Amino acid sequence: MSNLRQHPRTKMKCRIKVSHESFGEILAQTIDLSDGGVYVKHEGLTGLKLGDVITGQVQDLPVAAPVLQMEVMRVDSQGIGLRFIRE
Repeated sequence: MSNLRQHPRTKMKCRIKVSHESFGEILAQTIDLSDGGVYVKHEGLTGLKLGDVITGQVQDLPVAAPVLQMEVMRVDSQGIGLRFIRE
């Protein structure tokens, strides 16, 4: 099986607040990050569907991080893979 990713992944663990109308807000943890997206680990996110759009904001930085829109690209038993939506 070939790797179809366009961007290399970097391990990065940080807290992230994600929001969606189906669950409100959840504090979760990132596992890895790339220029194109992020993998977020939290069992409460596994009910999302491919194509759902959520918002996310990294927590615990010295200044407020931007709130980004992201599209669900992968769902597994531990969390979700998200693609950054560029405007």
